[in-house]
Amino acid sequence: MNAEALGDIALFLKRLQWALVALAAGWLIWLLGPVLTPFVVAALLGWLGDPLVDWLERRGRSRNTAVILVFTLMALLLALLLVILVPTIQRQILTLVESLPQYRDWFIYTAVPWIEHRTGLEIATWLDPEYLIEQVRTHWERAGGIATTALGYLSRSGFALFAWMANIVLIPVLTFFFLRDWDVFIERVAALVPRAYLGTVSRLANESSSMLGGFLRGQFTVMLILGAMYGFGLWAVGLDLGLLIGIVAGLLTFVPYLGPVSGVVFGVIAALVQYGDWKHVAGVLAVFGIGQIIESYWLTPKLVGDRIGLHPVAVIFAVLAGGQLFGFLGMLLALPVAAVANVLLRYAHERYTHSRLYAGDAPAIVMPEAPAESSIIVPDSAKPSNDGKDGDQA
Repeated sequence: MNAEALGDIALFLKRLQWALVALAAGWLIWLLGPVLTPFVVAALLGWLGDPLVDWLERRGRSRNTAVILVFTLMALLLALLLVILVPTIQRQILTLVESLPQYRDWFIYTAVPWIEHRTGLEIATWLDPEYLIEQVRTHWERAGGIATTALGYLSRSGFALFAWMANIVLIPVLTFFFLRDWDVFIERVAALVPRAYLGTVSRLANESSSMLGGFLRGQFTVMLILGAMYGFGLWAVGLDLGLLIGIVAGLLTFVPYLGPVSGVVFGVIAALVQYGDWKHVAGVLAVFGIGQIIESYWLTPKLVGDRIGLHPVAVIFAVLAGGQLFGFLGMLLALPVAAVANVLLRYAHERYTHSRLYAGDAPAIVMPEAPAESSIIVPDSAKPSNDGKDGDQA
């Protein structure tokens, strides 16, 4: 066995080792998802606030003072957001609960007959209370199994609620420590990188951080602006649930196209239930149409741009795949992982285009530019001899 074959085997075993390490890390993240969630949220907040802390340090503040100022600013912004949003959302939810009978009647007596008339499906039978009770009696064993599962979930919900409360308390504490020691963490991670790869890893890490940081900051601003625009627009149209629908649509803008689509669907249903005319439906469509124009031509280009470099389909897939594999933690990690993967793919493409596999073993042949009067270069040996008959050649 020659040296080249041994080198290929060693390279394969090295790649297999890294693949096993990646699989083990993914399995460990899946197991520790609920525990890791507050740490990931706090790390994201610390990472987003670290540039402002560094800026204050460059202005002469100490690290601790800069961290306290940034942490206080973040807490005040969060408190202001909660003071404004929580009472509004609470009132909107109470309005929704009071309107549920109206939505139920509209669905049963208006929407279902309209769908049955155009599709030929018998949907009303499945919504008849007597029919549903008879189905429960017929499938009592299965219903009992479902009830047992539901009761088991409710018995575990107390512990889940306690875990969520503990996470909420942990997040600000962890965020403060991440802000204070972020540079220390980065230095310790950098110290573990092999010296031969330090330049490449630093370059890729800086590109990933710059790309993702700009995207998250810009996207968060876009979400707030669109939520306010949609909410006040639907409120001006006259929808009782306009503010709630607008806030939900603005938050869902984080996933491309999901925010405006869900807002249009909920807004149209609310307009039909409350007013039952097409004038208010047109108002809802106008609100979201104007919002999309402002987002597409001003908000996103100015605040977000092409920071992450991912197609909207890739963003949707990353968020859904992360949620399916790792739950809420996976949704938090979806875009950071996708951004890093995008940077790595660009680097791999750059290396590939400069590799021997792409260019081949033979040196590239560069054709000289043709003269302006002709696109064909004729060698001297191929030119016909001139026996003093210059006029015979064209």
